[in-house]
Amino acid sequence: MTRFERPFAWLGGAMFVASLAFCAYSFIFPWSAPHAPNALASIFDALLFSVFALQHSLFARTRVKGWLSRFIPHPMLRSVYVWVASLLLIAVCAAWQPVGGVVYRHAGSLGIAHALVQLLGVWLIARSAKTIDVLELAGIRHLSPKRREGGKRDPTDSAERLQIAGPYRFVRHPIYLGWLLVVFGPALMTGDRLAFAAIATAYLLIAIPWEERSLHAEFGDEYDRYTRQVKWRLVPYVY
Repeated sequence: MTRFERPFAWLGGAMFVASLAFCAYSFIFPWSAPHAPNALASIFDALLFSVFALQHSLFARTRVKGWLSRFIPHPMLRSVYVWVASLLLIAVCAAWQPVGGVVYRHAGSLGIAHALVQLLGVWLIARSAKTIDVLELAGIRHLSPKRREGGKRDPTDSAERLQIAGPYRFVRHPIYLGWLLVVFGPALMTGDRLAFAAIATAYLLIAIPWEERSLHAEFGDEYDRYTRQVKWRLVPYVY
């Protein structure tokens, strides 16, 4: 790792954390505030989120990675992706237009149940991220020297192995499941929170098959065996 790569990667990791924190702040505070209903805002917000989603999907395509590697050193690709995705997520939350309205408001024991659902989602995200290597997810841990030199996956590198431990034994995308529990779990569901949850979920349902095709291309028969072992993509016994 060069002198430039190391600070770039660590600053990108910091930006990644900052973007998640700002998204959480937006979800907890501004998007829980009462506003007059504005149906047109949801259309703008969907288009806004699609910019973030398009970048996320394009960066995951093998052809796009190959094209970008002509201009960006291969070990830096993940860091560049993290930088761009983090800035776009911040932009989405900052430019979000209030949808307004309150869908439901639950209190008492039902409110506690909502909080438990969200805590389960947070735990699931954290546990899944730990399984696949948080530093790799944040673009800080670069690829192994063997892969840098040969351009091939090193099966001894934990960041490059197919992870089937922990929550990955139950669903193939547990981070996404945790995300759904968090965004659909609030006891106070405003129009803004519901719009954000629905738009993000629509993107996930479209993106998951693409992501799995990329995983199949990378891991081959190993991923086929995993999909036979773990049948559910997102929600057990549903999808």
